[in-house]
Amino acid sequence: MKLLVRNLERKTTEHEIRVLFSTYGTVTECNLVLDQETGLSKGFAFIEMPDEKEAKAAVENLNLSTVAKSKIRVKFAQN
Repeated sequence: MKLLVRNLERKTTEHEIRVLFSTYGTVTECNLVLDQETGLSKGFAFIEMPDEKEAKAAVENLNLSTVAKSKIRVKFAQN
């Protein structure tokens, strides 16, 4: 299941996001979207979690939680 994480602190790394979501299950892919010109985070990422129960747990527990002083939003990505 593909998840969209928005409103990330610009300094948050892909590794930090992967570790955060790994608490709820297996993360097969983590893609932090970067600005091509600056190389800095655009503040959102896509996470791939193959197990539906684990993905739902991650959404329920992490949506509107505070990570690095930012209240993140987590939802299922549109295909």
